[in-house]
Amino acid sequence: MVGVPDLISVSIVSHGDAELAQRLFDDLRVHKPRGIEVILTLNIEEALPFDPDSFPFSVRMIRNANPRGFAANHNAAFELSRGNFFCVLNPDIRLTADPFWALVGELANPGVGAAAPLILDSDGAIEDSARPFPTLSSLVGKALGAAPERYYEIGEESISPDWVGGMFMLLRRDAFAAVGGFDARYHLYYEDVDLCARLRLAGYDIRLVPSVSAVHLARRQSRRDIRYLVWHLHSMIRYILSRRRRKAAKDLAR
Repeated sequence: MVGVPDLISVSIVSHGDAELAQRLFDDLRVHKPRGIEVILTLNIEEALPFDPDSFPFSVRMIRNANPRGFAANHNAAFELSRGNFFCVLNPDIRLTADPFWALVGELANPGVGAAAPLILDSDGAIEDSARPFPTLSSLVGKALGAAPERYYEIGEESISPDWVGGMFMLLRRDAFAAVGGFDARYHLYYEDVDLCARLRLAGYDIRLVPSVSAVHLARRQSRRDIRYLVWHLHSMIRYILSRRRRKAAKDLAR
């Protein structure tokens, strides 16, 4: 399917996060009222505190009979999407300005598959949402508290990190389709790492764009809920043992 030029399809998945989603929708209403469509997936049954038809952009709903993983939900939204650009956006993101214009500018280059804004925490500090591909040694170092506060020098110019976090990424429709979307075998966590690895192996660049930013109200569920911790560890092991990881690391080392 060829996407509608200049239309951004925004995929948001709520897992009991309708109040957070409402704030994000209000941000979109203020900062990006046109040129987008939103596909909202309710991963569990929940009441919406807003009317989806009250926004100046189209809102389409997916109501899951049973909960699905991050990758499966966004892949399903992509199948319904119409835009030339596909945005994966967490409901715990807040927008203080329009970040899309700069990201679309990066994706005007057909060699760029994905772009992301600078991600800030609620205090305005830069989050480490752009990182090198993880290795067994880097994960051990992180567990021991030896990871750097930031992996890349952040200035005014866009940079090409190995991967960017899935809380907010904008993708070219053709690039996302070319690599088959997210790998649904990752139920939660590392699906963004794996996607960026496959984009890079397919010849696409990944860009972090510091000229625009978004605020992430991170909840760090894997630190508080054993189910999320298990999903995190399972996905980490799957990625570390994957051939994609080794191939992507080898290609970037050349």
